[in-house]
Amino acid sequence: MSRLLEDEERDRQVGQLDGWVGDAGSLRRSYEFATFPDAIAAVDEVAILAEAMDHHPDIDIRWRTVHFTLSTHSAGGVTQLDIELAHRISQAAAERGGR
Repeated sequence: MSRLLEDEERDRQVGQLDGWVGDAGSLRRSYEFATFPDAIAAVDEVAILAEAMDHHPDIDIRWRTVHFTLSTHSAGGVTQLDIELAHRISQAAAERGGR
């Protein structure tokens, strides 16, 4: 199991993730896509990435907007796994035109 990140290290790393916000409990980011199918395609890609990591985000889809929430529930907050998944989500969303 990954260890919880200290506030300082979490804040420093979140600061390197464009558009992400976080606290001790979770990391959060929303992306808007041009179309609903684009949003779903991004979610599909994130699902594959998350499954490969065995670390799964909470995902809320509202038409063309997708909200991601990351937390390592077994650790009770944000771990390095969440930071890594946030980087991968950012890359996947950008490749699909998410903003």
